[in-house]
Amino acid sequence: MGQHRIENLLLEKLPQPYRDSLLSRMEEVAVPTGTVLYEAEEAPRYAWFITSGLVSKIVSMSDGRSAEVGMCGNEGVVPAWHLLGGRSQGPARCVVQVELKALRMPFPELKTEMEVVPALRQLIQRCVHRRSMILSQIAACNRLHGAEERLARWLLTAQDLTGNNSVMLSQGFLADMLGSRRTTVTLAAGALRRRKLISYRRGQIQILDHRRLEDAACECYGTVSQLFENFYA
Repeated sequence: MGQHRIENLLLEKLPQPYRDSLLSRMEEVAVPTGTVLYEAEEAPRYAWFITSGLVSKIVSMSDGRSAEVGMCGNEGVVPAWHLLGGRSQGPARCVVQVELKALRMPFPELKTEMEVVPALRQLIQRCVHRRSMILSQIAACNRLHGAEERLARWLLTAQDLTGNNSVMLSQGFLADMLGSRRTTVTLAAGALRRRKLISYRRGQIQILDHRRLEDAACECYGTVSQLFENFYA
C-alpha cells in the first residue's frame, strides 16, 4: 500500500518509513452514501482517512430539527478532535454524503498511536485547528447569510472536496445543511436553477456554471476554500 500515492493529505505528510508502517495496519474500504460513520454521544469504532468522497457532521436537537456543522473530505482524519484526549464522544453524528473510499483503523489503536508518535499527533492537532477555523466561519455564515448564498457556497465547497460537479442530495439533507425548512430549500434551489447555475432533478444537483455560482455564493466560500487549500500551512 505504501508504494503508491495515498490521496489523503494528512497521510501524505507523514514521514517515511513511519507512513508505510501505519498504512500496513489500515484497511481499505468503500462506504456507500447514507452510512453513519459514528453516532452522537458514542465513541467512534474506527478512525477514517478519506481518499475520496464526502461526509457531513450533523447535530440534532430534541425537537427533531438538525443542522450540518461541518463537512470533511480527504484533508485529514474523521473524527479528529475525539483523538485529542478527554471524552471520545461528541454531539455530532457523521454521515456519508458522497460515496467514500477510505483507509480505516480501530479508533482506540489510532488514539494510542497518536500519543506515542509526535509527527502524527502534530498533524492531527493541525487538522483539528484548521477545521475549527472553518467551523467558526460557517457558524457566522449560517447566522448572517441567506439560504441561496449558503446553498451556493456548500455546492462549490463540495465540488472542491470531491472533484465532482454533481451530487445526489435529498431535500431532507439540504434542509439540514441549511438549517432551514424544506420550503426554504425548495425556494433557494429553485432560484439557482432559474438562473441556470445548477440543475436539480430527483435529488441530483449539478453545477452548470461554476464562475457565476461563485458570484451567487457569499464571501464565506472564498474564506473556506482558502482554508481547505492551505490546510496544513
